[in-house]
Amino acid sequence: MKIKSSEKNELFICLIFCYSTPMELKTLITKPGKDYELIDSGNEEKLERYGKYVLRRPDPQALWQKMLPESEWKNADAVFDANKKTWKKKNEQMQNEWQIGFGEIKFNIKPTAFKHTGVFPEQEPNWQWTQEKIKNSLAGQAGRKLKVLNLFGYTGGATLAALSAGAEVTHVDGSKSAVSWAKENAEASGLDKMPVRWLIDDARKFVMREIKRGGKYDAIIMDPPSFGRGGKGEIWKIEDDLLPLLTECAKILSDDPAFFLINGYAAGYSAIAYYNALKPLLAKYGGSFELGELAIEESKGKRLLPCGIFVRWLKS
Repeated sequence: MKIKSSEKNELFICLIFCYSTPMELKTLITKPGKDYELIDSGNEEKLERYGKYVLRRPDPQALWQKMLPESEWKNADAVFDANKKTWKKKNEQMQNEWQIGFGEIKFNIKPTAFKHTGVFPEQEPNWQWTQEKIKNSLAGQAGRKLKVLNLFGYTGGATLAALSAGAEVTHVDGSKSAVSWAKENAEASGLDKMPVRWLIDDARKFVMREIKRGGKYDAIIMDPPSFGRGGKGEIWKIEDDLLPLLTECAKILSDDPAFFLINGYAAGYSAIAYYNALKPLLAKYGGSFELGELAIEESKGKRLLPCGIFVRWLKS
């Protein structure tokens, strides 16, 4: 079969497009540490140690068989009951609140009715990356201030990472209790005197006001949920609101931004989708992207438990 000249050109263009993709998907892995480890997982559950206590709770991603016998799982200090949305203590001596650390960052652990503990351990590689990039940006530039905006900041992991590296941070979350918890973690980490603004606010409304005020940031971090409510009942739906928020955030970046980091937990979404949305907005700055999955490695079986996705852009 002969191919016409025009068809050859189209085929050549197609091959270039197909094989010159700039993306290489990565997996960022949180490994077992002094204060946290994923002991085992499977049958839609996970067994984790937070400091001195072992917790057992549901995880829909764990679609494989457990490696440890049920007798070990039954030794957990507390188990989350998904039907009653409450934790059942097996160890009556277990405290309602205790502290663990990830490097310089300290967290007050408080198991909640939503099965959460107040920290997402899979974010440890992103916290380390944030610290490294901020320190690199500030190195050799005496007097420079690097301003970071953390949207949907929850209990402050990314905020504390940025503060510990020397940045000024604006922490925004629609939940009063989450912001209070973040402040507690800052105090526990010895970072409460650092330059940080704690704001209970709707993320999009805050960014819109910053556009009008001429506010600028050198780095933006965000962890948008699939659905949420702002401090005054504002509705957030990721399918409707993520792209407008990203577009608005691009308007409050400084002339020489350092980085942009998005984490994702919404079911059914890919890191590639977030990358496709973010890349055109940052094209004028150049730089490079990394994207992929967040995962935690089991301490026993060494399997990886997928926990979310990420996209991060770095100016240089």
